Amino acid sequence: MNIRLFILFSLLSSASFAETTFMSAHWAAQTCKEWNQNTEITNGLGGKWIKNNQNRGYKIIHLHRSDCQDSPKVELTINEQNGLAQCSYGGLVKHTQLSIAADYYLYASDEDWACMGKAGWGCGPMGAMMTGKLMFEGPKTEAMSVMDPFELFLKLTGKVKASQNCPK
Repeated sequence: MNIRLFILFSLLSSASFAETTFMSAHWAAQTCKEWNQNTEITNGLGGKWIKNNQNRGYKIIHLHRSDCQDSPKVELTINEQNGLAQCSYGGLVKHTQLSIAADYYLYASDEDWACMGKAGWGCGPMGAMMTGKLMFEGPKTEAMSVMDPFELFLKLTGKVKASQNCPK
């Protein structure tokens, strides 16, 4: 009986772990929740940053791992709610067209994502962008104007526990 319970527990644990692969749909959903729980992000990216949304009412952030070229990109959709930047969706890409003037596409190697997630030395967002560790498409000047909350957002990439297997 103990062996059966052990096998069942192992299967359930591995299934749960598989759901939290870094940059998977499940990971993005968890990251969206973490975003909303961080008042420094929701407040700091509220106001002018969230209002630059091309009159759509939302901004889009696509994230990708350069080490997993064939894996799907994930998306965070950010809406303005009472002047705050709230994440309303985290998962696989729903909005395939980005507005270069309002939206972001960020990608990096697993090593560099891990460094940004831990906020390790030399891994801040500006340094990561300047050194090419973080590849970035979108309004760079806007991102630099909100560097502190943007850095907190990048640190979220290390907050949600996940395996480094490439999502399928």
